[in-house]
Amino acid sequence: MHARFIRRAAVALVLAGLTGSCQAQNALIAAVRAAAVPISEQPHALNPVIQAARTANVVLIGEATHGTHEFYRTRADITKRLITEQGFDAVVIEGDWPEAQRVNRYVRGQGPDRTPEQALAAFERFPRWMWRNVVVRDFVGWLRTRNASQPGSMAAFYGMDLYSLRGSRREVLRGLSILDPALARRAESRYGCLNALDPALPDDPAVSVAIAAQTCAQNVEDVFAEVRQLVTGRRRLPGAAPEVLFDLEQNARVVKNAVNYERASLNLLGGGSSWNVRDQHMTETLEAIRAHLAPGAKIVVWAHNSHLGDARATEMARQNEVNVGQLVRQRYGKDALLIGMTTHTGSVTAAPEWNLPGRLMQIRPSLEGSYERLFHDTGIPNFLLDLRRAPQGLVQDRLERAIGVQYVPASERLSHYFLASLPRQFDLVLHFDVTRALTPLDPPS
Repeated sequence: MHARFIRRAAVALVLAGLTGSCQAQNALIAAVRAAAVPISEQPHALNPVIQAARTANVVLIGEATHGTHEFYRTRADITKRLITEQGFDAVVIEGDWPEAQRVNRYVRGQGPDRTPEQALAAFERFPRWMWRNVVVRDFVGWLRTRNASQPGSMAAFYGMDLYSLRGSRREVLRGLSILDPALARRAESRYGCLNALDPALPDDPAVSVAIAAQTCAQNVEDVFAEVRQLVTGRRRLPGAAPEVLFDLEQNARVVKNAVNYERASLNLLGGGSSWNVRDQHMTETLEAIRAHLAPGAKIVVWAHNSHLGDARATEMARQNEVNVGQLVRQRYGKDALLIGMTTHTGSVTAAPEWNLPGRLMQIRPSLEGSYERLFHDTGIPNFLLDLRRAPQGLVQDRLERAIGVQYVPASERLSHYFLASLPRQFDLVLHFDVTRALTPLDPPS
């Protein structure tokens, strides 16, 4: 056959493939458009979410960025309704325990803080805007008012992260000095390997070596075991303060798991990743909170999509990584509801590098081949999609975007996209096509 005819045949095959691909894509866009439920800022717009959560004990509400107003506002709106209409008992955030406990005391009408801004002041570590922002401030104020009106069914506010090694260590020693001075002295001795973390002492490069030592891991484990024994005994006594005792136990848990996190970061846990240690700690904390509150307690969790979507449906599974969404779903099955959020473009509060101040940044339009671009192509500005009844074509792996506290547009594909099957990752997804940056409480630096 003449070469010219061969080339023509090859071109025809390519064009036919592209036509078929375009037809399939257009059909999928039409199917998503038909299944999507448009949402607005009207209260009734979230009714399908509230209905889906009716039988759930744990509702995980994710976000595609740590700095998008619509994500935070919608998450707060859903949570208010779950508390008021379905009796949810607590909100648990991707934040550190001691800082969140200060907020918890405020929403319960305890402690010296008189305003939400004061209660949130403890969130000083980067990224401050993640919890010190206008949406969280307004939610915290609402929660205090709601709790004051219903003192018999107060909703709590907790943190589940483990970056408060220094602060939690200090809280353990402070609490033990009141409850059991002898145990406090033993704990202080065992925590000696963490002394270089004390801000009153000069920086010591040997701290990583000290934490890396197996004796340090055993020491913090021993403190946790003794604290749990103390707490268990004290809970049985008349006049016990359950919240104070739980706070002490949880801070000891943070110290124990934070040391393991540091050891994993130094590759000292036999291949276990620091990511797994962190998300296993978060899940362990959720279980401890439910056990503390009451049998069958119902909680809402606020964190990034990467923590709350089922890791088995993403690239994480290939790296033997787990997350909160996977662990919760494995434990609770249909009693857990996993909700994700996405956006196509707009602005976001993020930092260009770690530990730099957050600033308003423009989000590039989503990439071709991504869920976000597919949702954009429906032409519906904001919508809810029930992924449990999603079109079949949506199940295959596609790109999905994740922006954390850093946003690096120059390496958009490498830094912020991963492959996932969204319908296996979440039960519901809320898409906001054009979003705006979260407003921090602190003025930009």
